[in-house]
Amino acid sequence: MSEPLVIIGNGMAAARFVEEMAKRSLGRYAVAVIGDEPRLAYNRVLLSSVLAGEATSQEIELKSAVWWRDRGVTVTYGCAATSIDPATRTVKLANGMSVSYAKLVLATGSSALRLNVPGADLPGVHTFRDSRDVDCLLTLADEKKRVVVVGGGLLGLEAAYGLAKAGAKVTLLHLMDRLMERQLDSAAAALLKELVERKGIEIILGANTKQITGEGSVQGVELTDGRTINTDAVIFAAGIRPNVQLAKDAGIEINRGILVDDLMRTAHQDIYALGECAEHRGICYGLVEPAYEQARVLADHLADRPAQYTGSVTATNLKVSGVNVFSAGDFLAEGDCETILFSDVQRGTYKKLVVADSRLKGAVLVGDTQDALWYLELIRTTASIEAVRGDMMFGRALAQPKAA
Repeated sequence: MSEPLVIIGNGMAAARFVEEMAKRSLGRYAVAVIGDEPRLAYNRVLLSSVLAGEATSQEIELKSAVWWRDRGVTVTYGCAATSIDPATRTVKLANGMSVSYAKLVLATGSSALRLNVPGADLPGVHTFRDSRDVDCLLTLADEKKRVVVVGGGLLGLEAAYGLAKAGAKVTLLHLMDRLMERQLDSAAAALLKELVERKGIEIILGANTKQITGEGSVQGVELTDGRTINTDAVIFAAGIRPNVQLAKDAGIEINRGILVDDLMRTAHQDIYALGECAEHRGICYGLVEPAYEQARVLADHLADRPAQYTGSVTATNLKVSGVNVFSAGDFLAEGDCETILFSDVQRGTYKKLVVADSRLKGAVLVGDTQDALWYLELIRTTASIEAVRGDMMFGRALAQPKAA
């Protein structure tokens, strides 16, 4: 008889984990997926494309209902898990039902942070995190509203681009002195700022939000330097927080995220965590690729195969506000490193490769990212680049024939 495997969360990590399990041990487990969003798992990375009108909500669905059914997976969506009882191995749902498990996987993801400032609870203040948020933002854009987006990281830029393309007048506020400071150096960030501004989005850096003003609804955002930006709505896109409350209430050990070992196990027997809610060796990865790597490791482990997750080399390889952006590894060139640079601001292209000990240590690309995966492979494999160093900046096609 199949062991009951319950997965709490129906996002990208959960969907990939089920896919990996189906490849390895189809039929061994009776898999049940529980999600609080009222739809099947979808590609959260493409939410801004839905907002921008470049994709439909249906098109970003990861797997069809038929796919889940054909793999024997029971999917309960639009229904949150409310509590876990490790002693009886049961999960209680918002609809009053209880589900028993032999193995439990927490893939509860993250929530958007709301700044703790006066006025943050006014009508007209929103977040940009899931498909329900997109529906709300599309209404704002349809009405040609003035919108302030708070946050100049990946989420904020995506929200700003989608809103502007959909017809809103957008101002983006960012606390730091450059956009995407975790993924870009100052030169790349400056180019990205210029390219985003060309799309009609106003960007204010060093902008510290003091309060959101308005009587009964949002009317403006006041900064600590005294400036006020008039607006009809505010979107918080200034970071995420792992969803750990369910685990915490069940007595599962947490720090910032749910603590897991190299097999994605929590301290509780047969309870695992993966994706944005998991904390491994002190790191919570808010990115898709590490979640996919974790899903493979956990699927191997539950199929009794050798498995170990040692962490991820993080990389960003996305279209940000319509601009291709890639970064990976030590792109800030810290320590004893050399830097190879190519910059053409007029064409909107910037490339920076960081080299040490005949190895590629990091890379930043803006505009032309066609060789991003090759650079990432070189960083991850730590292969010698001596044979291709002279032409490496010009891409794989030029460099590799000489490597033979």
